[in-house]
This record gives sequence, structure tokens and C-alpha cells, in this order.
Amino acid sequence: MTDAEQLADLIARAENILVFTGAGISTESGIPDFRSPGGVWSKMSPIYFQDFVASRDQRREAWNRVFNRSAGWTGARPNAGHYTITRLAEAGKVSVVVTQNVDNLHQDSGMPDDLVIEIHGNASYAKCLDCSAPYDYETLRPKFEADEDLTCETCGGLLKSATISFGQAMPEAEMKLAEMYAHSADLCLVLGSSLVVFPAANIPIIAKQTGAKLAIVNREPTEQDIYADLVLNTEIGPLMSETLRLLQMN
Repeated sequence: MTDAEQLADLIARAENILVFTGAGISTESGIPDFRSPGGVWSKMSPIYFQDFVASRDQRREAWNRVFNRSAGWTGARPNAGHYTITRLAEAGKVSVVVTQNVDNLHQDSGMPDDLVIEIHGNASYAKCLDCSAPYDYETLRPKFEADEDLTCETCGGLLKSATISFGQAMPEAEMKLAEMYAHSADLCLVLGSSLVVFPAANIPIIAKQTGAKLAIVNREPTEQDIYADLVLNTEIGPLMSETLRLLQMN
């Protein structure tokens, strides 16, 4: 059987799929990943959460990266992998997407917000660290250009991009929700994650331990391959497009 035929067979048998996505699905849209040579953190040092909170200079640098799009996490378009996941959700196969990505591409491909659990946040908007009020970047740009500290109009708290920074606590509600879906899934489909960042990488393990099949699609091997029912080291977009064609849902 071809790679697509093997994956299509697993999907056809499943009724409640949890899709777990990492940087590898979005690199096909031109979004840089974090850790590989040439990735984001090889070009600039991450700003730790405690430094952002404590230092105005560090906040200015963080906001400079946001407004200059230095990290390259926003402005791309979804690819065939994102659109295929959305199509599978529309067909009733995919119950939820749990993503480590911050690029909003799942929502841009038509996936409803309430079916996307962002465990590392979202780079497309800002929010208050105290009251969680959301802010559009362009409404904040004039204050940034006027060299003002960016604070919440409601409570006065510091504003920050809605991503989870190094040293910042993982979003508790999102993690609990992801774990709940993992317990009920009958197939966990990992797309483009190296599965080395915890606690996020626990989600596929929880799904497997509670009875789900596990399929991992990634360019490189992962440490969880030994637990998987199917491992495919290939490009995600072409594979997912062919899988969808075989399932006769396109």
C-alpha cells in the first residue's frame, strides 16, 4: 500500500480524530520553525516571559519583532495540509485540532475557532496579561511608534502578543481540554511535530494509552514513533491531498 492508502485506511476506520499539529505543517506555507538550523531561534534569541514583564527595553524589543514581523509567524496562507484537515472536520471525521503553532492558519483555512485548541497561543493578536482582553496589533501601533508602554485600556495591565513565551505558564484550560479530547479520540493524527516539547507532546501519548490509534507524519523520525501504528516521513500537503482524494471527500 502507498503512504496515502495506509493513512486513508486509518482515517476511514476512525470516527473521532484528534489532529495534533506542529511546525512541520506550516513550514510548507513558508512559516519558519523554531529550533532547526535556519529556524527562528537560530536568528534571534527568545525573550523570556520574566524578562518581558520586568524590563521595558525587553518589551520594546518584543514589540519591535511583532510590528516588523521578524519571526515570520504571520502573513502566510494555509496550504493543502490545513485545508484537508478542515475538509475532514466538515465530513465529521475530525473532532478537534490541537496545535503547537501560533500562526492562525487552521482558522484561516476555515476551521471553526471552537475546534482549534492553541496550546502555545496565537501570534496574530495581543492580549492583556491581567484581564486577557484582546487587542488588534494595528490599534497598538501608534502608541508603540510614540514610544509608549503598551498597557490595557481596561485594567492597566501589560499587553503582550497572545503567544506563550519561554518561562510563561502553559494555558491550563486549553491543556485540560486537549487532554479531554485525547481521552475520547479513536485516532490521533500527528502532522509535522517532532514531539519533543512537553507537556504538549503528552497529548498523543494520552490518546494512545486510552485506546486510540496513533499515526505520525513528520519529515524526521520522532521519539514517539515506537508507539505509533503508522509512521510516514514525508511532506504533509501532498500526502493529505492524495489521502483526501482516496477518501472521495474532495
